[in-house]
Amino acid sequence: MRKLLSISLLLLFASSQIIAGGYQVRLQGQKQTGIGLIGTPFAYGASSIFFNPGSLSFMKDTYSFSAGVSPIFSNALYRAQGSDYEAMTDNPTGTPFYFYGAGKVTEKMTVGVGVYTPFGSSVKWDKGWTGKYLIQEIALQTIFFQPTVSYKLNDKVGIGAGLCVATGSVDLTRAVPAPVNGTFNMNGNTTAYGFNAGLYLTPTEKLKIGIDYRSNMTMSIENGDTKFTEIPVALVDNFPASGNFNAELPLPANLDVGIAYDVTDKLTLAAEMNYVFWSVYDSLVIDFVENTDLLTDSRNPREYTNSMILRFGGEYRISDKIHARAGIYYDPAPTSEDYFTPETVSLNTLAFTVGLSIMPIKGLSIDLSYLQLNGMEDERMYKPDNFGGTYMTRTFVPGFGVSYSF
Repeated sequence: MRKLLSISLLLLFASSQIIAGGYQVRLQGQKQTGIGLIGTPFAYGASSIFFNPGSLSFMKDTYSFSAGVSPIFSNALYRAQGSDYEAMTDNPTGTPFYFYGAGKVTEKMTVGVGVYTPFGSSVKWDKGWTGKYLIQEIALQTIFFQPTVSYKLNDKVGIGAGLCVATGSVDLTRAVPAPVNGTFNMNGNTTAYGFNAGLYLTPTEKLKIGIDYRSNMTMSIENGDTKFTEIPVALVDNFPASGNFNAELPLPANLDVGIAYDVTDKLTLAAEMNYVFWSVYDSLVIDFVENTDLLTDSRNPREYTNSMILRFGGEYRISDKIHARAGIYYDPAPTSEDYFTPETVSLNTLAFTVGLSIMPIKGLSIDLSYLQLNGMEDERMYKPDNFGGTYMTRTFVPGFGVSYSF
């Protein structure tokens, strides 16, 4: 039973693995998405609040605004070991969004605020599938608020930083194995704090370099709600209809380093390295406010490893009113082979992106993007429950955004 509940809570904190973990997706700007999710070496106006606060002070206009949404269509396939059994998720469509607004206070100082959803999604397996004791359904929502200040030291160097305030909620349901044969639900809300800091360099007119660091954030749940239903009368004292729990686990820090070079007046090529400090996921601890003989606190290993994502992309300016983009990247899974669970089907992933910006009038940009992620088929195991099989994933993310500067 301790394993049952401790696995569940992982999703409270590891939302980044649903959308931004083993196939890390940063859906915080359509222009950046179209070019392989590369953002640190670009000054794309207000969206730099997330990708590199240091480049925000290099925006060309006095005011800049950007908003967008990227519907996520994703599914995971599971095949049981040694049989023909298969199961596929029926995930609801995710709708992460972003909004940024920025303005110049002086010629060198720019301030702004971002509201965005870097983590959050839904995973839904059939209620009767063979892994129902590990997960049936989860819905996770997060919203980040980031006030930001950026300062241009000179024509070649910009610095910036922002405070990150994250709010989130989770709702998870799973089956409880024999002899209980009931249903377990847990939900809670949490707030966390961190920061985002960046450095932007323009050594030459054609060369741009960006460095961004997003800090570790500790997500804590206090007095989250637990519910057991359909519990046999003989066991209700051990599995109360309602209860509470406390827990915490850090979200990993990210270090991004990117470079962009104008090959010609029309063509820009870019590359970026994203290093994710996943090793902070060493173990998961759950403290139930009220313990029983069968409902006790637990500590469970996770043993995640740090990962490095390499991204490559390019932008071609077809005309002053149409810019096209494309990109590719490889994202190695950070999950442990011994503790792989179907709540977070995180596999080695190859991704492709394309994008298009149309500028019908001065200052207005209509930004379109498309991202496809292919989680490479692999055999994985969750040893504590001896649950294994072959997994593969597919994710499709069209995106639409509007930017306006004046």
